[in-house]
Amino acid sequence: MNTPTPNTPVDLFIIGGGINGCGIARDAAGRGLSVTLAEMNDLASATSSASTKLFHGGLRYLEYFEIRLVREALREREVLLTAMPHISWPMRFVLPYHKDMRFENDTPVSKLLSFVMPWMKGRRPAWLIRLGLFMYDHMGARKILPATKTLNLANDPAGMPLNEKFRKAYEYSDCWVQDSRLVSLNARDAANRGANILTRTKVTKAIRVKDLWEITTQSPDGTHQTHHARALVNAGGPWVKDLLTGPLNRQTNQNIRLVRGSHIVVPRLFDHDRAYFFQGTDGRIIFAIPYEVDFTLIGTTDADHPDADTPAKCSEAERDYLCNFASGYFKKPVTPDLVVWSFAGVRPLYDDGSSSATAATRDYVISLADDAPTAPLLNIFGGKITTYRRLAETALKQLIPFFPDLPDNWTAGIALPGGDFPVDGVDELLTNIKSRYPFLDARWALRLMRTYGTDVFNLLGDAKSTNDLGQHFGWSLYATEVDWLTQNEFAQTADDILWRRTKTGLHLTSDEAASLATYLA
Repeated sequence: MNTPTPNTPVDLFIIGGGINGCGIARDAAGRGLSVTLAEMNDLASATSSASTKLFHGGLRYLEYFEIRLVREALREREVLLTAMPHISWPMRFVLPYHKDMRFENDTPVSKLLSFVMPWMKGRRPAWLIRLGLFMYDHMGARKILPATKTLNLANDPAGMPLNEKFRKAYEYSDCWVQDSRLVSLNARDAANRGANILTRTKVTKAIRVKDLWEITTQSPDGTHQTHHARALVNAGGPWVKDLLTGPLNRQTNQNIRLVRGSHIVVPRLFDHDRAYFFQGTDGRIIFAIPYEVDFTLIGTTDADHPDADTPAKCSEAERDYLCNFASGYFKKPVTPDLVVWSFAGVRPLYDDGSSSATAATRDYVISLADDAPTAPLLNIFGGKITTYRRLAETALKQLIPFFPDLPDNWTAGIALPGGDFPVDGVDELLTNIKSRYPFLDARWALRLMRTYGTDVFNLLGDAKSTNDLGQHFGWSLYATEVDWLTQNEFAQTADDILWRRTKTGLHLTSDEAASLATYLA
């Protein structure tokens, strides 16, 4: 398929370069539709780069009876894992148990238990946690991931960094994913299939003109361009309603609830490769996850956020909350002075009228405007990263009446760029990378494999030593990798590379980051 141009009507114009927009673009392009996607900033510059980095069913959502969402997410974990074994991998989660653990007060399960067993006074009994984990193991057609087991923390390494009051834990499976790379690889695959991906391109107006949408975009230099499309998808994430009431000039009764999730990163707190699932005295939960070898990622909070244009930042209060929460579990206190980086994202949850940000549904709603027989408008509300592929399939299904020859679903298990190797082939691929490029140390080779998969061979080519990799910006970042990211993954600025395409920003000094910015300029 030829890449569409502004003067040629495309089948589908997508607003938003987060995971939902890029997932829909990939799916649509793979079915033969001509696609243009416009993102006003960098890909994954908002919510999709600020998640807790998990493909997970959402164990705590069972307490809200979100059975359909949990089942769909659990089934998706292994589908996604097989398509991207370089940027996603299985992870075991240790859930320490203590009799004083409590529900959040307004969950349906807590209300039911308080009615039936009032003497529990909001506590989570061990049998209820085990029942939830049993459901978690059996709802998702699990084939790759191992089942839950019980740990004795007195003799298991997972107990070593924890306070001694925790003597028992449950260990279950979920998956880790590099969230912003997931977005850029979906965009790249969409482009490989013919889509036109426009970053730093803002949609300023969209109106129906006869049987087409006429969309006006603005580039960073102020230049305006007009596009035409047979269908329009509003995947603006936190800006989905702002787009409706602004550039699209429409009214809607559907609302989103903007919920800020903040995370902190501290030096590594434990030596094993398992993560922790911690339950707080307030009924909330957080994770403590091995991160980028040297660090531990702790999060997340749930706080209502005022509006999409207010930058999402981890506040001092949220930082302190996470530190205090984790310190209730770890022997060594987690103090604010240990925090080397923090980040926050705004989740655009569908507003179901829940009393708290934590209780708001994580399910998605796809709304097809029914005010015209042609030129449909799809609006994407809510969603979570684990179900992005299913969301894309659902969106395309709603467009079938307008594109009756649309082929069937195709994305399940189809590899993203660099992911064309088996889930159990990670060690073999890493060995091959080290063999072909002996100048890479073990850590550097692992980082490249976990970032690019089989594309490492395309990126490094015939390099024989670091002298063949161009300018060195610090740590293991060289010009060859930077050039690959600008040429293949839509990166333009130092932040695009240091904090979204990679996390090398954790290792570079400010002077080194400045030299990268100069190189890119």
